[in-house]
Amino acid sequence: MNREYHVREEILVRAPMERCFLLSTSVEIVERELGMHPVKGRTSGLVVEGDTVRWEGWQLGLPQFHESLIELFEPLLFFRDRMIAGRFARFEHDHHFNDRGDGTVLLSDELRFVMQWGWFGDLIGQWVLVPHIAGLMRKRFTLLKTIAEGDEWKRYLSRSQTSSSDVQGPSHPAIMEQ
Repeated sequence: MNREYHVREEILVRAPMERCFLLSTSVEIVERELGMHPVKGRTSGLVVEGDTVRWEGWQLGLPQFHESLIELFEPLLFFRDRMIAGRFARFEHDHHFNDRGDGTVLLSDELRFVMQWGWFGDLIGQWVLVPHIAGLMRKRFTLLKTIAEGDEWKRYLSRSQTSSSDVQGPSHPAIMEQ
């Protein structure tokens, strides 16, 4: 059995919890961060439980595809995307949100993956993919922090998608179910 790799990252964001959560579900922000394009399933907007997204593009100089299912979804606290098709033997990405009570939110991600290709896959996982994925996670968090703490979040979230104190009325399906 191949080794399971864990990559963790966290960042403190000075923005409302709901804004942080919703921005983290934005297909457009993931596309901007990864440089891969959504081609099937949810291709724009905000993902919710049960959505799938097929990503295609180039990573590490090679053509890639990755199809994810949003399988667990607890609005404002947690969601998980899990690979259902792609190059990994297994791939799960957990997104946690913790309101610190002081106007900040702790975003914590844990990504777990197992490579295909036996010992060769393990070498690629340890020496190439762990550092690459850690870099992508840092880039994602820096981007989310910049967007959430400034005015750029308004490009990704309409006034009707969030009910934070700075906007009116919820319409994101996950928020409306609460």
